[in-house]
Amino acid sequence: MIARLESNSGRIFVLVSRFEPPKSRRSWIPRALFVATIVTVLVDGYYRAISINSVVKGNDPFYIAILYTASLIGILGIHELGHMIASKRHKLRISWPYFIPGIPVLGFVPTFGALIMSRGLIINRNILFDVGISGPIAGFVVAIIVSTYGAYLSPMIPSTQANALLEKSGLIDLHSSIIMDATVFLVGKHVPNQELVMSPVLLAAWFGFLITFLNLLPAWQLDGGHIARATFGIKWHRILTYVSIGILASTGYYIMALFVLMFSMRSQDVKPLDDISPLSQKRKKMFGLVIALAFLCAPLPFSILP
Repeated sequence: MIARLESNSGRIFVLVSRFEPPKSRRSWIPRALFVATIVTVLVDGYYRAISINSVVKGNDPFYIAILYTASLIGILGIHELGHMIASKRHKLRISWPYFIPGIPVLGFVPTFGALIMSRGLIINRNILFDVGISGPIAGFVVAIIVSTYGAYLSPMIPSTQANALLEKSGLIDLHSSIIMDATVFLVGKHVPNQELVMSPVLLAAWFGFLITFLNLLPAWQLDGGHIARATFGIKWHRILTYVSIGILASTGYYIMALFVLMFSMRSQDVKPLDDISPLSQKRKKMFGLVIALAFLCAPLPFSILP
């Protein structure tokens, strides 16, 4: 706030003070959504643990549910924390994370992830790139840790028993990823004539890798979309958005494809104030890291864990 004062002596004084915006009355919404997400994930983890115990006797379901909740919320939370740290570093005003609860037990996912709303303007492409890439990298590191521990907790059963359970719909085929297969291999759970039954903790890592892959697609206002927008500009960002929609549809993620298509028609991208200055060479080279992370986290049809 700036005030101009003029004294009787003719001197002019300019008073400058920080303007404090009024606190939002809706500040309770992120907290309520966070609690609701914890509840849905906890319930989902409990019933998944019971389902695993019906196949192979394991740990207490409530204990596994707590580990599952801490793992999944931790991956999502650290992902958003990465965005927050990058935003604070560049002095951007952002909201608290909005966690989105899913449908436990009956649905496939107990949470639809989390998001942060920007309350400021992006100054240049470098800042847009930094904010976009920080979240996926942070979440990816945590997902590797969770995947390693989750593989350690996952029981093994004979292949014949696994095939019988698959025929009876007792288990579900999930397409693994290169990075998840690597962690399972390092833990020593690739055994001939044995199949790995994913513990809920390993499933949380699977969700984490999937979320990382989807977020890194160069589409719309996803993290990968921000990175592509900062790297290539508005024209190629628009083209890559439609390419990503095609990738989602061809791999069976129809709802996600429809979601990106609908919202990209309403708001194409985030335009920095300085859209002329190019991205720094260092960040352009880091775009290769984005492609590598997306490839490592992508569900591959030739790699399946039950």
